[in-house]
Amino acid sequence: MENQTTVTEFILLGIYSDPQIQIFIFSVFLVIYLITLGGNIVIMVVIRADSHLHTPMYFFLFHLSFVDICYSSVTMPNALRNFLAAHKTISVNGCIAQIFFILLSAATEAFILSAMSYDRYAAICDPLRYMERMSKGICVQLVSGAWTIGFFHALLNTIFASKLCFCGPNEINHFSCELPPLLRRSCTDTLTNQVVLLTSVVLFGSSSFLFTLISYIHIISTVLRIRSVEGRHKAFSTCSSHLIVVGLLYLAGFLQYTKPSSVSSVVLDEIFSIQYSVLTPMLNPIIYSLKNKEVKTALRKMLGKLKFLK
Repeated sequence: MENQTTVTEFILLGIYSDPQIQIFIFSVFLVIYLITLGGNIVIMVVIRADSHLHTPMYFFLFHLSFVDICYSSVTMPNALRNFLAAHKTISVNGCIAQIFFILLSAATEAFILSAMSYDRYAAICDPLRYMERMSKGICVQLVSGAWTIGFFHALLNTIFASKLCFCGPNEINHFSCELPPLLRRSCTDTLTNQVVLLTSVVLFGSSSFLFTLISYIHIISTVLRIRSVEGRHKAFSTCSSHLIVVGLLYLAGFLQYTKPSSVSSVVLDEIFSIQYSVLTPMLNPIIYSLKNKEVKTALRKMLGKLKFLK
């Protein structure tokens, strides 16, 4: 250890090293990032502008879009710069800071999705007490709780990560800083970090997943008791967008952080990472706008007003 040089920065190798492919990937990622920003900002503006969307369901959707913007913006600008830069470097402190915001955004999004599942449970299973169960104060508490849990999840892991020593090699086979690849670059023991990461992911991930699962068990049992096919279809249609978004986030995130080290690979890690940190934030507003009649109606109204102003 005494003869080894302490690493002060990491080299992010990205997805491919071929300059021509890098330019192509830069273009693809830039388009994805612009769609992510544009789509989520449009969702937020539409919800704010249309009074018919000032309901608990769209209150959560507004905050989900905000988290998606934060989630994507944590990694994408630096990744875009590195795709074109000759020296694809990031400081150790910058890498740990990026990990903090990735973990914060991921955990917050998971618990906001859980809050949205509870909202659908209240609307379908107990409609007479819906406004009581989903009052403005309760909605604010649920969103605040999601951010608080995300903050502690991120803080716990980054505190332990900040105590690690890095003495080489300083190359990370990834387009952004994430905790599993960072731990592999440490020259000190990372068992504690791995235990803390796995424990926090399993604890927070399973609790949010179980909360969502229990909500949907009640929802499905209630919907199946509805006699008319039209009534069942209408009830399920209010949940379809949410279910798709939940599936996209949990599947990739769960596989990324809980897969055994024996099946770990650089390509697999990057595929999972691109799925939940790049594609999911882009797909969320598209899914909600395409499958939600109220959002499409509000968007048409807003576009109609803009044309009228011209």
